[in-house]
This record gives sequence, C-alpha cells and structure tokens, in this order.
Amino acid sequence: MTTTGPRTAAEAPRALARPTPPHPGAAPAPEVRSSGRFLARAALVTALLSVAGSVLGLVRDQALARLFGAGGETDAFLVAWTVPEFAATLLIEDGLAFALVPMFSLALARRARGAAGDPVRALVASTLPRLALAFGAAGALVAAAAPVLVRALAPGLPDHALAVDCTRLTATCVVSFGLAGYCSAALRAHRRFLAPAAIYVAYNTGIVTAMFVLGGRWGVRSAAVGVAVGGFLMVAAQLPSLLRRLRRREGGEPPTAAAEDPARPLALALFTTVLLFALCRQSQVLIERFLASGLPSGAISHLNYAQKVAQIPMTLSLMLCTVTFPVVARALADGDTRRARDRVERDVVLASCLVLLGAATVVACAPQIIELLFHRGAFTAADAAATAAVMRVYALGLLGQTVVGALARSYFSAGRASWYPFGAMGVGVVATAVVGACSVGSWGVTGIAAANAAGITVTAALLLAGMGPRSVPVRVPRVLAGLGRPVLAAAVATGAGAWAADLVTCAAGRSAGAAQAGLSLAVGAATVGGVFVVLGLALDVQGLRPALRTVRPVRFPLPVTQRHPHGPARFRFPFRNDR
Repeated sequence: MTTTGPRTAAEAPRALARPTPPHPGAAPAPEVRSSGRFLARAALVTALLSVAGSVLGLVRDQALARLFGAGGETDAFLVAWTVPEFAATLLIEDGLAFALVPMFSLALARRARGAAGDPVRALVASTLPRLALAFGAAGALVAAAAPVLVRALAPGLPDHALAVDCTRLTATCVVSFGLAGYCSAALRAHRRFLAPAAIYVAYNTGIVTAMFVLGGRWGVRSAAVGVAVGGFLMVAAQLPSLLRRLRRREGGEPPTAAAEDPARPLALALFTTVLLFALCRQSQVLIERFLASGLPSGAISHLNYAQKVAQIPMTLSLMLCTVTFPVVARALADGDTRRARDRVERDVVLASCLVLLGAATVVACAPQIIELLFHRGAFTAADAAATAAVMRVYALGLLGQTVVGALARSYFSAGRASWYPFGAMGVGVVATAVVGACSVGSWGVTGIAAANAAGITVTAALLLAGMGPRSVPVRVPRVLAGLGRPVLAAAVATGAGAWAADLVTCAAGRSAGAAQAGLSLAVGAATVGGVFVVLGLALDVQGLRPALRTVRPVRFPLPVTQRHPHGPARFRFPFRNDR
C-alpha cells in the first residue's frame, strides 16, 4: 500500500504547516505538557460518563425490547437504525475525529508558537461552513432515497413502509451527529473532555423519553423520533463549551482563510481516507443485516441486542485511547515521535487488557446478562436464549475491535492521509462477507456473529503489521508480547467464570428468575475478575501490578500515563491546564 504525504510521522507536521521551530532552549508550552494526574482525571470522568451513557443505552434497548419485543416491527426500526449507527461511526467516533483532532492539534501548536492571527479560529472558519453544508446535503439525500436504501439493506424485510418512515426520521442525525462530532473533536484537541463524554447521556435520554411519551400512539416510530431529538441534544451539550474556547484568545490579527490554503489539498485527502475507512468499517453492519433479513423474524433484533451489550467492554476500553489521542497528535505536531510511540504502545496493551476482562465476563455469563437485562414483556425466553448465544460469539471479536480502534487513531494522528487502514478494513469486510455467506445457512445468526469476529480480527492483524513508516513507529514484537499473556489469563478466567455461574444456576434452579440470574452473574463475574487478576500477576501482565499497587479510595490509578521529564503542570478540575 502507498501513502500520500510525508514518509515518516515526524515529517507530517512540517508538510502540513511548516511552523517555525521553537528556540532550542525554550521550555515546552504549557498546553502540551501531559500530567499523569490530568490524563488520569480525564480518563476517569470520560469513563464514568461513558458508563452512564452505556447504562442509558441499555435502558434504551430494554425499553425497545419491552415495548416492541423482537419481531417484525422492531426489525423495521433496526434497519432504519443503520443510519445513526453509520453516522456515529463516520462523524463522531472514528471518521471525523481521526481527521479533525490532528488538524486542531496542529493549529494549537501553531498558536503556541506565535503564528499570526489565530490558527484555531481560522481552521473553524475554513472547515465548519463547508462541513455543515455537506452534512445537510447528505441528510436530505438519505431522506429522499429512504425506499431504495431500505430495499438494499434488507430485501427480505416484511414491513418495508415502516422501515422507510423510520429511516426518514433518523436521517436528521446526519446533520446533528456531524455537528456533534465537530464539537467533540475540537474540544478534545483543547483537552476538554467533560462535554464530549456527556453526549451519549443526552442522546439516549432523548430516545428513551420519546419512546415512553410517544410509544403508545406512534409505536416504534417513537424511537426514530427520539433519535432525531437526541442528536440535537448532543450538539446542545457541547456548543457552550466550544464557544468559550473559541472566544478565549483576544487580540491579534483576524483569522484568514489564506493561512490554511497550503493545508487544503492534504485536508481533503485526509478526510477522504478517514471517511472511507470508517465507512468500510461500519459496512460490517450492512453485511450482517443483509444476511439476517432472510432468516426468520427477529434475527436482526437478536443480533442488535447481542452486539449492543457485547460491545460495552470495547467502548469502555477505548476511552483511554480517546483521551490520549490528542496527546499523540500533539506529540507528532511537535515532532516528538518517541513520545507518541511509547504512548500508543501502552494504550494498545492496556486497552486490550481491559477489553479481555470484559469479554471473558460476557462469554462466561451471557445467559445471565441477557436474562437480567431483557427477559421481560414482549421479549420471550426463546429470544433471550438466541441473543445470549449470539453474544458469546460476538465477544470473540472484541479484542480485534479494540486493537483496530486503538491503531486506526495512530495512522491518522499525524494529520496526513493514509490509504492503508482503508485497505486493511476492506480485506476484513471481504472476510466477513465470505464467512457469513458460507455459515449463515448452517448456523444462522451465530454464523453471522462468527463472521463479524473473524473479519475484524483479520483487520486488526493487518493494521498491526502495517505499523511503522505508515504510522507511529510502534514496535510490533513488543506489542504482541504484551498481548499474549492477558489473552491466556482471559481464556482461563472465562472457563472458571462460566463454571461458577452455572454452578449457582443449578443450585438455585432454572426457574428462579431475575434474582437467580443476578446472583449467578455476580458470582461468575467475581470469579472471572479474581482469576484474571491472579493469573495476570503470575504471568506479569504489563501494567497490572503497578495498577494494583497505586489504587487509592478516591484516586484514579495513575499508571495509565507517564510523567514526562520536563516536569508536572498544575491542573484544576475540570481538566483546566491554563497558564
């Protein structure tokens, strides 16, 4: 694969802006100092708000299951749900963030070096109007093409008209998610993580409220209305903080678009490669729903519920990478490749350890989790059993999902275009399609989940193999060595947790209901955690022993960061590193 732009990560900042280097004896700018305490607080609050958003996401899915079950009506909404899923990946989680965080980091670096005018406001002036226009046009196109889109996504869907109505309602999220993603990227580059971390709390609150208020009259269409409302709540949650950031610098020359002219061709290439990668990654969902649309009614719903729960550990594990991505981008903008490399290596291993612990719990206790969360109302025992079986298979791909999420940031952190991630993801999507087409006839939805796990694991292997001149020069053998031990610990912990959970279930009786499921889940999860920690200490898993030594009742463990030799900076909650 070939790449555009400079040949090394250290050359990327010079190719994009060619800032005047600071005096050799000058102290590092206060904005770029990375304090262990600051990053730990940011990771903690981001994780807490992400947990809150995930809990509300579970409440949303529980409400959907309870009010509308897992039949044809829910399948129709979930086909329309493809639009916000794609929009979230392209505009909030991956695509737009991968492109904008490095661009804002570079603008902040130029501002710190005393560039004329305000590079940050100039970047906003040159990008936001064009992107807002593109979001609006794309949303209108999705709404107009909804019948064709639904037919292409799920040709075997019984209730086509309902899916079209829901798709037109959810098309508004293309605009709202785009604006929310822009705000999130800009704030994270400024080291402001509180508002971006709260967006899914606002989003899911809007959906749940709409379902309960309008569900009796509008049916499952109320969930689509909630998507539209929740999307604009995401923007409202961040806009005040972003406006404060943009107003902060006073004086100087007014921002001019000419200052950004040399970067425009590269920015266009960067946006293209990033969005194609994110689009290709999310296309796995299209393959799943296309294959599941020919299965009995409820198959798409079983896949959806299983995936939403199984991906919670992956989402939480990537919070560390979300917080440190601006650190890596700023290090590359300053030409500090070594600091960026060390940060990425630690992040990949630590995030993998977290997701392996979560995946082990999901596999060991899947029946109990689904019983406790969803088995009520219109969601039957057969639905619960099918969803638990699918969720166990989905969990096998969580390590691959986490590695892809962590490494993809590294490929774009220098603010340059790279076609390699798109190619690697394309190979993974082809693997998903081939495995899914071959296995869906025999294994049904379980075969589709296995195809997802296989495809994303292939992509993770290719991205790891491609690290080096195309990205941050990560030492691949070192990363692989760091991953091997926690994989072994997680495998043993999974077996022990499943045995403990089943033992409690057999002792309590299969018909004990939610109380039995909760007890069985608690015992199984505790067993998984205990065995994983003991084996991790015995195998000397990277970062585990220091983390256990430094745990404090009110402090977030500090080993997720490293204190740099240029000394600590003072920070005040919430995450202020002002001079």
